Amino acid sequence: MFKVAVIGASGLLGRAVVGELARQSDWQLVQTAFSHLGPQSVRLDIRDADAITQFVDDEQPNAIVIAAAERRPDVCEHDPALARALNVDAVRTIASSARRHGAWVLSISTDYVFDGTQPSYREDAAPSPINAYGRSKLDGERALAESTDLGCVLRLPLLFGPIVGWHESAVTSLVPAIAASASVAPDAKAAVMDAWAIRYPTYTPDVAVVVRQLLERLAHGEAVCGTAQWSGDEPMTKYKIAQRLADALQIDAQLTPLHTPADSTPRPHNCHLDSSRLEALGIGRRTPFDTAIRQVLAQFPWRG
Repeated sequence: MFKVAVIGASGLLGRAVVGELARQSDWQLVQTAFSHLGPQSVRLDIRDADAITQFVDDEQPNAIVIAAAERRPDVCEHDPALARALNVDAVRTIASSARRHGAWVLSISTDYVFDGTQPSYREDAAPSPINAYGRSKLDGERALAESTDLGCVLRLPLLFGPIVGWHESAVTSLVPAIAASASVAPDAKAAVMDAWAIRYPTYTPDVAVVVRQLLERLAHGEAVCGTAQWSGDEPMTKYKIAQRLADALQIDAQLTPLHTPADSTPRPHNCHLDSSRLEALGIGRRTPFDTAIRQVLAQFPWRG
């Protein structure tokens, strides 16, 4: 029996990965969560090194997918100790524990390990993060490489997918402001949206397919190790995302583009990830943004 542990199964990406892997009838799936435990989840605080070691020793999975992280750039900027605990130290402990049992580890990283000045970025491009989030994730990549030879970093850009609340993704977090700007809304005023930074929104169910395909290769003795990248292929700013969301919601939104950086935490301009390594292996799926966002909105409709 091929056994997979998903660390952080209750999050935006973790739920999609669990949903995809649960379809594999001949695989055994173990899920961990911390604050949002499901009926099939094991509680695990990845800041607790002893708890991680005990979990891996007890379960002895063939593979571990690390979907838990601190991924909010502003939080990382203001609480670097928390960012390091979740994005670096936990990865090191999980990878070290996995190595003792010969388990493959997939650790999720980010396009923010790059400074965004020279896209597109291949896996072997020199990282140069410009904020605390990117630095912590880069240190996490290094922690994985230092702790095990049987590991893979999967870098991803801006994620969106089925949600439990609008603010779970930077894509859907725009919806309340878009709705409030509608001409029919009381006291409506235009929503100012960043039109400078270029993003590549990537659908979590597509990433889950990538994860499943990587695990299938592992199960057949063809482990993918080192660094891999996956990205949506539609470049857009938050302003463009907001326009597409408004269309999907059928809202007559008043949107104002802002063409200069405005975030208090610095963001890269364009960190487009080259996905050719996985594409060459026949790995990947891309759902068009408009199709994907309508699926998300159908499952979590705007109620005003």
